[in-house]
Amino acid sequence: MPNYDKNDILRIVKEEDVKFIRLQFTDIFGTLKNVAITSGQLEKALEGKCMFDGSSIEGFVRIEESDMYLKPDPSTFVLFPWRPQTGKVARLICDVYNPDGTPFEGDPRYVLKRALKKAKDMGYDAFNVGPECEFFLFLPDAEGKCTTNTHDKGGYFDLGPIDLGENARREMCIVLEEMGFEIEASHHEVAPGQHEIDFRYSDALTTADNIMTFKMVVKTIAQRNGLFATFMPKPIYGINGSGMHTNMSLYKNGTNVFYDENGDLQLSKEAYWFIGGLMKHARSFAAITNPLVNSYKRLVPGYEAPVYIAWSARNRSPLIRIPAARGSSTRLELRCPDPTCNPYLEIAVVLAAGLDGIENQIMPPPPTDRNIFEMTKEERLKNGIETLPENLKQAMEEMEKSELMKSVLGNHIFGKYIEAKKREWDEYRTKISKWELDHYLTKY
Repeated sequence: MPNYDKNDILRIVKEEDVKFIRLQFTDIFGTLKNVAITSGQLEKALEGKCMFDGSSIEGFVRIEESDMYLKPDPSTFVLFPWRPQTGKVARLICDVYNPDGTPFEGDPRYVLKRALKKAKDMGYDAFNVGPECEFFLFLPDAEGKCTTNTHDKGGYFDLGPIDLGENARREMCIVLEEMGFEIEASHHEVAPGQHEIDFRYSDALTTADNIMTFKMVVKTIAQRNGLFATFMPKPIYGINGSGMHTNMSLYKNGTNVFYDENGDLQLSKEAYWFIGGLMKHARSFAAITNPLVNSYKRLVPGYEAPVYIAWSARNRSPLIRIPAARGSSTRLELRCPDPTCNPYLEIAVVLAAGLDGIENQIMPPPPTDRNIFEMTKEERLKNGIETLPENLKQAMEEMEKSELMKSVLGNHIFGKYIEAKKREWDEYRTKISKWELDHYLTKY
């Protein structure tokens, strides 16, 4: 990202005739928020003097503690390419601060910064992350509302005219590149109407910022093409859902510590310990990596999504995969996250889990190189292969027991998140579904 300072931004805004600046931040559930200001208020905002009502943001603060401040990160300044060229619109991603000048504990960006400081204190100078974001494109109905009708019948890597989303996906890539993204791949995914755009890895904080920007761009450009984009994990029964596989590598003194030329599979002790930490805490961090009731309808056997807590360098059925690249490209791929997760919290908890593995030298079990979906229950038990939580309720129970999750998220987010997700589960379990009506209404 450009190393802008305050004067650079003020100059660019003047030269480019920028009229509005959106000050963006993310709530604890991963929803992007913003306050729009005019260019005349920009200098004040860059000095961290832009105040907003924190009590209006779910999971932030009570009404009697509502005054909060936004402090923009100058490196995140970018123009919106799809906005008018007369009276342009730009954005800045902000950190949230208390009135006394201290970082707000409930700011997800601060949670990630705190996790990265822990890594730095352990001697690691970089944690690079590369996401693989999948999404669906659906058609609107006659009233303009989103349906689950796909606009194509394409499959994995199909081209137009079968892949009718190609033009929208192409425009998304162009806009993202104009905003500074390096697009590595763009293709139709396995399910009809499903797509994936992969952008180059970066440091953890930049990647989390980029995921939020990516989702905003995809939804905006889809709408401009008469389509609806959704990152909902499992919008259609019977076909694959959308995931956000997360690739990770850890660096010390500029060297990838996961690589060891002489190690088993050319992986270092730190790589194995990191895997061990991820496996130990997988059930505890599932409520963050897979935060919705719907998330667990993706995590079922038969649709390529990981269900079993295992690892391998040879097949894609386990939770953790080691891609073939070695040397500086050595990385671990966590396959359970879905794109509805809060990327700041997701990256923070998986980093914390991996660091716990390194600190305590947690060795993982041997790799599982067979297709786990073809193993019997007895074979899985014999090999000590556990499963991820089956639903959001189980995930919340696992998270609530975890001292590590409480430590990395902080008391504020830990408590608010559990409280909100318990409400979400209760609301879901008390609703009467169409499945129940179809199966029971006339039978009994």
